[in-house]
Amino acid sequence: MSKRYTITSALPYANGPIHIGHLAGVYIPADIYARYLRRKGEDVLFVGGSDEHGIPVTIRAKKESTTAQAIVDRYHEQIKSTFEELGITFDIYDRTSSKHHHKNAADFFMNLYEKGIFEEAVTEQYYDEEAGEFLADRYIIGECPNCGNPDAYGDQCEVCGTTLSPSELINPRSALSGNKPVLRKTKNWSLPLDQYEDFLRAWAVEEHKGDWKSNVLGQVKSWLDDGLKPRAMTRDLDWGVQVPLDDAAGKVLYVWFDAPIGYISATQKWAEENGKDWKPYWQDESTELIHFIGKDNIVFHCVIFPVMLKAHGDYILPTNVPANEFLNLENDKISTSRNHAVWAHEYVEDFPGKQDVLRFVLTANMPETKDNNFTWKDFQTKNNSELVGILGNFFNRVMVLTDKYYEGKVPEASATFEELKDLHQFPKRIGVYLEKFEFRNALAEFMNLARLGNQFLQAQEPWKKIKTEPEKVPAIMNAAAQIVALLAQTAEPFLPNAADKMLSILGLEKSNWNDLITADRYIHAGHQINKSELLFEKIEDEAIENQLNKLKETKLKNKMTNPNAKPEKEECTFDDFQKIDMRVGTILEAKKVEKADKLLELKVDTGIDVRTIVSGIAESFSPEEVIGKKCTVLVNLAPRKIRGVESQGMLLFTDKPDGKLTFVNPEDEVENGSQIV
Repeated sequence: MSKRYTITSALPYANGPIHIGHLAGVYIPADIYARYLRRKGEDVLFVGGSDEHGIPVTIRAKKESTTAQAIVDRYHEQIKSTFEELGITFDIYDRTSSKHHHKNAADFFMNLYEKGIFEEAVTEQYYDEEAGEFLADRYIIGECPNCGNPDAYGDQCEVCGTTLSPSELINPRSALSGNKPVLRKTKNWSLPLDQYEDFLRAWAVEEHKGDWKSNVLGQVKSWLDDGLKPRAMTRDLDWGVQVPLDDAAGKVLYVWFDAPIGYISATQKWAEENGKDWKPYWQDESTELIHFIGKDNIVFHCVIFPVMLKAHGDYILPTNVPANEFLNLENDKISTSRNHAVWAHEYVEDFPGKQDVLRFVLTANMPETKDNNFTWKDFQTKNNSELVGILGNFFNRVMVLTDKYYEGKVPEASATFEELKDLHQFPKRIGVYLEKFEFRNALAEFMNLARLGNQFLQAQEPWKKIKTEPEKVPAIMNAAAQIVALLAQTAEPFLPNAADKMLSILGLEKSNWNDLITADRYIHAGHQINKSELLFEKIEDEAIENQLNKLKETKLKNKMTNPNAKPEKEECTFDDFQKIDMRVGTILEAKKVEKADKLLELKVDTGIDVRTIVSGIAESFSPEEVIGKKCTVLVNLAPRKIRGVESQGMLLFTDKPDGKLTFVNPEDEVENGSQIV
């Protein structure tokens, strides 16, 4: 009988695109796990969706002078389509701005309210007098008391990772106006986490100490040891799920109260659309509830949400929360604010048809127990050496030789090989690793099977024996076909596109994973194989250099004090610079050049002579405005004719944000002819 699993993945904020850190931390491991369980024949519901009520959404909306709804509409669709492109097999990908979710979250709140769970309290919170509103945690910025980061948020420092409260920040300021906020009284409703410490310690720390990751247990234990405090579940904001109370005007549910309820809302929507009953997936004790998250969400999924579920009383608790650590990029922290990231939607555009490559590399580098690193050179090496050189090479050689020697039919096996007697152990070991959430080890075991195939073929050398001992070749090629078929059957969790291609070429259907462990063969003699094609192709240096240059340009832009400034031009030597002769001059006369809207003809006193200079400044200045102006002149520029007038130099200007030009002016008392050095 199949087992029931509800798998959730952290809801990404719909305030921007997703990057490879999100994929490696949450979505690829969740998808690998869901695909594996489905192949075992389990009852799997894989739930995802966009978190559309977070403060990052309203921050983005203010920056772009648009509405929060416009922001979430844009990024929800982009994120959803990106997941589809990368083969993330959600059974439903929902959104928390839906009417259904708003009602569901409000009903959940009222369930706890009517039971008297919440503590109502009037507290002092930061208020921006210029903006005229209370400030959510993310709208308060200040110095982190732990590491000194001057731009820590009121809920977390993104440099050291410390969870904070606004009152802990040193020299707090408003993200809206930049002003120092004041404290004002306001009423909110808090979840008394302190009353659930014994429950959390017994459930999380004791019950799951043998099967939960140490990083998860360690963080939960740290929170409990520090002592939990009531936490407000409502906020003074205008974007989110409205608090369903008469005396709560202008208040919405705290995003970390509303967002995890989104998993339940999505399940209800999926059930309605598919004629299912949603309740067993959230209320049957035999169901395994698994939350895939990043380490920054541990407290919300292992403390706050379980307390909410326990207080409600109708829901099961998570059986595991396999949180991953963070992925770095080129030995530097991924940062959305600095644009130091590999954006998933851009990857899909830059590397069409190579979704499996990214899944493979991110799984191989998955930050399961500690932060890990992604580099483009390693990406190229793993593709060229492992996917092309090991897996693709073995598959292609077996297909080509089978077609060449036996017209594409798997030959009869007249002998067995000792080194291949335990092939069934590979799907067993892969499965054990996956069920322990050790995805890197599972992928390594899959690749060990491909390595075994290469080693076997290289040792047996059927291309030589076909000439000297042709009677031995059928058994060799039958054995090689068994390995290829097993690779095709076990590839799906890691390489879904390649798995489909391999199975199609082999003419095989997907097998139940459990059957792979008990089978004595994976493809039968006489089976006709279809025409082969390459599974993977090499990635050239140029493609990698393009990506590295993109990161380099971003890094240079991050250093710029004016992000609107144009990049610097090609480097020149000191000797080159020494040739330039710039002088202070005064414009004596000016008139428009006939039939040229942008050009003025100027008479300029350079101190060494009076010369004619044609300058493209007519759209910024009238002739009358420039007469008598001091200016900077490049005097040793080679003369050139412009609209029939010989121009004998160049004036220096800079451009303003509105596109108009302004003079690079020396001081008035500087004499004409003075050199600029």
